[in-house]
Amino acid sequence: MRVEIWSDIACPWCYIGKARFEKGLAAFGHRDEIEVVHRSFELDPNRAKGDTAPVIEMLARKYGRTVDEARSMEAHVASNAHSEGLGYRTEGRDHGNTFDIHRLLHLAKERGRQDQLLDLAYRANFAEERSVFDAETLVTLAVEAGLDETEVRTVLADETAYADAVRADEREAAELGANGVPFFVLDRRYGISGGQPAEVFTQALEQAWESRALQPVAVAAATDGGGACDVDGTCDV
Repeated sequence: MRVEIWSDIACPWCYIGKARFEKGLAAFGHRDEIEVVHRSFELDPNRAKGDTAPVIEMLARKYGRTVDEARSMEAHVASNAHSEGLGYRTEGRDHGNTFDIHRLLHLAKERGRQDQLLDLAYRANFAEERSVFDAETLVTLAVEAGLDETEVRTVLADETAYADAVRADEREAAELGANGVPFFVLDRRYGISGGQPAEVFTQALEQAWESRALQPVAVAAATDGGGACDVDGTCDV
């Protein structure tokens, strides 16, 4: 059975949701028969490449809050990340366009290293002092994930490389009714929105496994603890 996950590196709830999903998957009896595919979704697709801003300042401006209030918002998300055993820096992070990262993730998918690159990119963005909006950092992360440096640089230099694959993922998300991320689709029949608790994912996997007759995707709305980031870039805090 296939599980598809639409997410963005800039989305903290995608980072947290991935960890929760993996815990839920670990508790699922047929976990070895699940194929996980990560798909592209940009929260800020109109931001120009190279246009970055400190996350705290971006949050204050987007939500109309003071800098101190923005720091409090980040502290709340950080507490959720820490509860999952994830590192999370509330200061010193950048926000920017993630199109190049998604293009490299499609390359990594073809080379069987997608999950490795995704984990490294999340960790660099949220837990380490490395900007994923810097081309050299992306090259370093991709090589750490097991990709060939020359191939990575070739993809980054050609803005059309894997661009169609990214756009196809985003169109498909819209067709499925996903207006935010993370968005999980199980066997093309069940949808889960938000970074739900691990037990929600386990239950959904069991339900999808037990009732595999074709039917339209049913979307489960985020419950308490199931934060998400909307298509306009607004994240639950």
